[in-house]
Amino acid sequence: MNESKPVEMVCSACGKDTLLVRKPKYEGFTRVGDELTCSSCGHEYADEASVPFKGRERVQVFTDGDRSPQVKVFREGEAARLCRYCISYVVNPFMQWCSTHKKEVQATDTCKQFKRKPEPKPDSTPPPEAPKKPVL
Repeated sequence: MNESKPVEMVCSACGKDTLLVRKPKYEGFTRVGDELTCSSCGHEYADEASVPFKGRERVQVFTDGDRSPQVKVFREGEAARLCRYCISYVVNPFMQWCSTHKKEVQATDTCKQFKRKPEPKPDSTPPPEAPKKPVL
């Protein structure tokens, strides 16, 4: 999740519980920083470190004792024998097919004639060159 910069503060000039206003500062067309001001009184702060931000309390509803134990669906190595990893498994846009049994299968099916696919070789060939334009 993207953490946003804090905006809640207690102004050191007016003492109010208020919000910080960030406006970009420019020199010509170049951004050189931010103008940090109090939304209540307009007091300007020199930098982010001088702004008195409110401390954020972290609400913790659940503890580690409330968590369920880790669920393991497959035993060790059981997932390695699925059809999706078999050399006979063929996929096309309309169906998934086993070329050994000559029938439609699902990626999560298993069988006794399982043969693992070989690991793909790393591609060491250079990318093809763009076609040269004819000289006129």
